[in-house]
Amino acid sequence: MRQVILYPGEDGWWVVECPSLPGCVSQGKTKEEALRNIREAGGAYIEALEQDGLPVPQERFDVMVVAV
Repeated sequence: MRQVILYPGEDGWWVVECPSLPGCVSQGKTKEEALRNIREAGGAYIEALEQDGLPVPQERFDVMVVAV
């Protein structure tokens, strides 16, 4: 299980990032599509690390909302 950040992109698509997997970013026309895509991207990311014998990063982020 991984935390993701989902936000609207400048082009109207939804962007989603998985901070615990550096560089794992995807997008979709809808929030649902973006979330499906990040699940696929995260799975492929982890699979590639395992195939290369590299450690899979642990989930290590806390999420907080801060008023600015």
